[in-house]
Amino acid sequence: MTLSDAVARYVAHRRSLGTRFDRQARTLKAFCREYGEMDPGRIDAERVLAFILGSGPVTLNARTKYDTLRGLYRFLLARGYTTSDPLPRRGPKPSIIFVPYIFSRDELKRLIEASVPSQSPNRLLEGRTLRTLLLLLYGAGLRLGEALSLTLADVDLDEEILRVRESKFYKTRLVPVGNDLCGVLRAHVAVRYQQGAKPDDPLFATRLGDSLPDHLVQAAFRRLRVLANIHRKDHIRQPPRLHDLRHSAAVHRLIYWYRSGADVQHLLPKLATYLGHIDVASTQRYLTLVPELLKEASDRFERYAMGGRHE
Repeated sequence: MTLSDAVARYVAHRRSLGTRFDRQARTLKAFCREYGEMDPGRIDAERVLAFILGSGPVTLNARTKYDTLRGLYRFLLARGYTTSDPLPRRGPKPSIIFVPYIFSRDELKRLIEASVPSQSPNRLLEGRTLRTLLLLLYGAGLRLGEALSLTLADVDLDEEILRVRESKFYKTRLVPVGNDLCGVLRAHVAVRYQQGAKPDDPLFATRLGDSLPDHLVQAAFRRLRVLANIHRKDHIRQPPRLHDLRHSAAVHRLIYWYRSGADVQHLLPKLATYLGHIDVASTQRYLTLVPELLKEASDRFERYAMGGRHE
């Protein structure tokens, strides 16, 4: 049995259990590009470690690769498809702690303004579609996969609500959207129906009307990021990501609550529900992301400690 055959069986097994397994499947596909025709038992530890570590500093992605391959080899050993496990006993520890990038409002404006002209007429992803998608990711705090899974029927323009189906943790939730964002979506939906789309068709589609793949969006965002001249100024090597629009949306909301005197601790569970987090702890991590947010929290605590009203 080749590695490619083994991976196909493993991915099918995991998905039969009800998991999407998309990210892990992409990792295993990359592993197969290098060693797909080999017997899994003949891939030595040196080759496996080289794939896991890649080049440069050890990042969280290396840990993800390790965990994915660990699952694969446990599956193969349990079914007798191999008799050896080339993975190291312990997974790699990241040498750099990754911190999401929080876009400033000026950077967000530059991204939106550059989104339409960044896409040439011969690209499958149209500029106006990219612009609408960016506004939705930030305005509703959605994950990219959630946005690309939306159908036209999932957008209730009258109630100004999105129906996000089977998100990261396989739960469906309703996401309210503001008037401005709803106006953007209304214009986009009108164009989709003018193109002949049906309610069950995807909200975001290519120029040919097909479902929009995430790799196409990621590539467009990388070009857009360069065009808008947005880059990190800290020690983190990974450049600003599309997913950081979601982090930015949450942090900006928290800053707004602090400045408006709202009871942030009371509102955190609501934000967690809105974002589709499984618990408040996942949302609380946003409190440490930017100095501006820390300053607002510090100022609030100082007023409270000095005997002021706890707003």
